[in-house]
Amino acid sequence: MNFDAKMIIEMVGYAGSLLVVVSMLMTSVKRLRIVNSIGSVIFMIYALIIKSYPTALMNFCLVSINVYQLIQLSKTERHFQMVEAPTGENSIQFFFDYYAEDIRKFFPRANKETVKACNTAYLVLCDAAPAGLLIGNKAPDGTLDICLDYSTLVYRDCSVGTYLYSQLPQYGIHRLTFSGESVDHKEYLDKMGFTQNNGVYVKEV
Repeated sequence: MNFDAKMIIEMVGYAGSLLVVVSMLMTSVKRLRIVNSIGSVIFMIYALIIKSYPTALMNFCLVSINVYQLIQLSKTERHFQMVEAPTGENSIQFFFDYYAEDIRKFFPRANKETVKACNTAYLVLCDAAPAGLLIGNKAPDGTLDICLDYSTLVYRDCSVGTYLYSQLPQYGIHRLTFSGESVDHKEYLDKMGFTQNNGVYVKEV
């Protein structure tokens, strides 16, 4: 085997390893398993080339587990419920306190005072387990200016937002706006169909 071929094979191995490591940093369970599977397939090919059969077998097992779990995720029916509550209610404050560290990754300026200052809060439950929290200021014209729109790690696949936004018209909300500072949250807003206008994200619901 010449030097160039050996280097290419090594690069394949590094690429597979990198994808496996990167997948562990992802917040979405579904995306984690997809990227992890791709990395495991690449690393399995590398292991077969260098005739490291135990490593190839291990990665084959990882791919099989990921595929099985992805199929299970696609079959799982989630039953969401939405509860409207005052921002100062204990359930809202407890949710915020429990997830405060993670919340501030997406909403750096969020704190108890900013939460209590808002006039509207919706807590989303999935089979009675807390899944998401939407807090903002509701105007008489049906516009909700979002202060906080957070989903817990397990439900960070836009499913909470999709359910939540579909229910808001029943509560007299037909327009959402967001003007806060958060690069990570703006990526989510793009996925959910918000459009940007003079620095303000807007969505009709």
